[in-house]
Amino acid sequence: MDLVHPQLAAFAAVLEEGSFEAAARRLSISPSALSQRIKALEDRLGQVLLVRQAPCRPTTAGEALLRRVRPMQALEVEALAELLPEQGSGSARTPIPLAVNDDSLDTWFVPAIADLHQRHGYLFDLRMDDQDHTLHLLRDGSVLGAVTAESQPVKGCNVHPLGAMRYHAIAAPGFAQRYFSDGMQAAALARAPMLVFNRKDELQWRFVRRLTRARLQPPLHYLPSSTGFVEAAACGLGWGMAPETLVAPAVRAGRVVVLEPRRWLDVPLYWQHAAVRSSTLQHITQALRTAASGTLR
Repeated sequence: MDLVHPQLAAFAAVLEEGSFEAAARRLSISPSALSQRIKALEDRLGQVLLVRQAPCRPTTAGEALLRRVRPMQALEVEALAELLPEQGSGSARTPIPLAVNDDSLDTWFVPAIADLHQRHGYLFDLRMDDQDHTLHLLRDGSVLGAVTAESQPVKGCNVHPLGAMRYHAIAAPGFAQRYFSDGMQAAALARAPMLVFNRKDELQWRFVRRLTRARLQPPLHYLPSSTGFVEAAACGLGWGMAPETLVAPAVRAGRVVVLEPRRWLDVPLYWQHAAVRSSTLQHITQALRTAASGTLR
């Protein structure tokens, strides 16, 4: 049984699955029937909602609608679980879309959602991006909540502080001796290969600006993996900023050293989610805040 209108469910399914064919399979209807539902919804609203390409994505009007549909789906699951308990919880069949940064995913986030799954049977659809960019997934309606570095709430959302993730500059002992025997000076930073998570990653540049005002163009490695980042540093590929939780085992083993023990970067993190009275979102919020309190500062 569905409480959300079939046209809205079809619209959300296309964006979740990325194509009409995949969405039709999930809804157990033909692609033609699904297309008719989307067309009928667009006719009712007088606006095009989907860009029909691979993968399908929402138009500006579609993003606005999706932001409203996501909370409705969460409330639908809760209502059915309460009104029809003999049919079981629909949440066990509907993954909850959340956005999270990779460093949180590799440190404190997974134990939190694992506990939620064990206690409530929730499934999750995780979208990963840099903490400075996860919020766009909440703005466009792709997710119900996001771990973000942005403290200002998105319109229609609540925000909760989680704590600060501390980042240290690390490198292999041999690398540190080769490039930074006299400290992280501008000349050395210009020559030393630098590890960067991806082209959205500003952490290393922020740290360099804290150390020197020089305009530097060091050699760069792009390496989009938090655990791989520490391993790359340990192998002497370059230096970079990594979370203290991930760094600690490698430091104890002598595989990496902290280059500036008295200097670091603290990145405050926040949990933002749709502002609806949802027990599911309340459970997720409490679990994330509890897990973060044991890792973040």
